[in-house]
Amino acid sequence: MSTLKSTVWITVMLFLLPYLNIAQESKNQLFYIHEDQVKPSMIQEYEQISKEFKEACTKHNLQDLSWQVASTSTGRYLNISPIKNMAELDVNVMAPLAEKMGEEAFKDMFKRFNRCYDKHGDYMVYLNEELTYMPEGISTTTEGQNYRKWHFLYVTPQNIQNLKGKLKELKALFTRKGSKEYYRIYHNGFGTMGDYYVAVLTAIDEEEYAKKSKANQVLLGEEGKKVFDDVFKYVYKYEVESGSMHPELSYSPK
Repeated sequence: MSTLKSTVWITVMLFLLPYLNIAQESKNQLFYIHEDQVKPSMIQEYEQISKEFKEACTKHNLQDLSWQVASTSTGRYLNISPIKNMAELDVNVMAPLAEKMGEEAFKDMFKRFNRCYDKHGDYMVYLNEELTYMPEGISTTTEGQNYRKWHFLYVTPQNIQNLKGKLKELKALFTRKGSKEYYRIYHNGFGTMGDYYVAVLTAIDEEEYAKKSKANQVLLGEEGKKVFDDVFKYVYKYEVESGSMHPELSYSPK
């Protein structure tokens, strides 16, 4: 029995090792994400319930939890909460709200949520400060710039370090050229299959994003084209999603 326990423990540690290494490299911020894949016909109702949920949290001053809400054009709603470590997931932070609202009202709200989607789930991502390009200071909130563009770079395990090296070169080029197109880089964590980096870019709206992207392309020139070509040598799948942040649905305790 002790041998079996040891084998299981070693297996678990080997499974978690890539995520632990990512977290320890530069004490990257960990984010817990709850994703709801909302039906197109239920988006308005989902947002209305989300507003009511935020109002309930504000009214009862829910502590120890904050989140930002983002949505993509494909109907994915991401509720994003910063956490210190995975141990925080053991704490039921919603228990005080359920007690103050009353169990029936609390359960009813989530029953209404559940009618808005057929699929939802939880996972984690790390903000990689080493690869992020925000020369004026790293921040996940950009006031007045709620438009978002997500560039997903999917990579096989054998190419993770190669891709990371090229992303370092990309940041160095942006820095040297003084680019005004800032971005944050995240790496997937526990709860997801496969590996990917995602670059998140912000703007006031889609038009401003297009202008900044075009200006940056001109600024980087042929050197930039070469670095991007090198980056994509190690990417087996590339996806882009657009969307926006929803400050009106986000919550932070007083």
